[in-house]
Amino acid sequence: MLRLFSVMTLLVLLSTASAAVAQDPPAVVGAAADARDALRTMIEAAKKEGSVGYFDTVLQPETHDELTAAFRKTYGMPAGFPVRYTLSTTLNLITRVEQEVGSGNVTIDIASIASPPWINGLVRAGHIMQYDSPAYQAFGSAFAAGLGKPGYYAFNGAYIFVPTWNADTLNFKGKSWKDILGAVPPGRMSLNDSGNSATGLLAYMGLRSILGIEYFKDMAKMKPVFILRSEQTAERLISGQDLMAFGGMPTRVHQYNERGANLKFILPEEGVVLLGQASFILAKAPHPNAAKLWLDFTLSEPGQTILSKREALISGRSGFKSPLPEFAPPIDSLKLIKMDWDSIDQDAIRRAKAEWQSIFMP
Repeated sequence: MLRLFSVMTLLVLLSTASAAVAQDPPAVVGAAADARDALRTMIEAAKKEGSVGYFDTVLQPETHDELTAAFRKTYGMPAGFPVRYTLSTTLNLITRVEQEVGSGNVTIDIASIASPPWINGLVRAGHIMQYDSPAYQAFGSAFAAGLGKPGYYAFNGAYIFVPTWNADTLNFKGKSWKDILGAVPPGRMSLNDSGNSATGLLAYMGLRSILGIEYFKDMAKMKPVFILRSEQTAERLISGQDLMAFGGMPTRVHQYNERGANLKFILPEEGVVLLGQASFILAKAPHPNAAKLWLDFTLSEPGQTILSKREALISGRSGFKSPLPEFAPPIDSLKLIKMDWDSIDQDAIRRAKAEWQSIFMP
């Protein structure tokens, strides 16, 4: 009788364990055995928090929708679990975050923005949550390049500003940044508005270090049109308003070509400035557990695949196989202009902005 009882007890326990495993979402099933309990606890806490919200400067609504659906499935979140998303310009997001941390009334959980010097300042001031995402293990090369800080942030995707044109209106065969000078008539080229774009200004600083100030003085003679949003840059090429964009994005080339455009770009032989869109959790985020899960997912291989496929963003994951290698090549295949991100402070940024404005807006 005792033996029968023991067997029945064992069967009940096994049945209960099997049911628990069957109910676990994919993230828990795929986690290391010693990490599953903590992950289950975090998921339940996230459900109680009721939502998560993030701000971004690149992602389009369709990308958000696919990320959200995959996120809910990965962690077993309710079908209606709100993931609130706001697309912002770089400077507007910087202003918003500074206002919120300054007032102590933080409403943003996660922000993603390509401005390492500014983000490093937030880390030093204690405004970014210290969190070691399990995804960070795959970002060693990115961290080594200064594009992230272990325990604080990594980039959800990187982008570049490169010469772009509409092949239906311009037959351009250049390979160098220098080939851009005189390639189109004055007034027919757009330029990143580095007076109002933090990322445009960082790109200018990197290019200035290898091309020199005289190069940009010659460019000013081409009377470029100043553009703030990358979507507008692409649309002006398609409409024929501009013949070339000095700083177009492969992201937009891919997206607009999917709709029937014929945009082209080059990776100049001198190299490119890699702008990693760093994702971080605010120290006083109102939904910290949900924020950690969202960060983990967007930096995971499935999340990176969605971001690369949808936005042609360059992943910082080592060994990542890009679904769009033409538009978002592996990070190790790019010739990068070296940037000492840790040494760039606000004074250096102010000086660069003043110089850019003296050249293009005297």
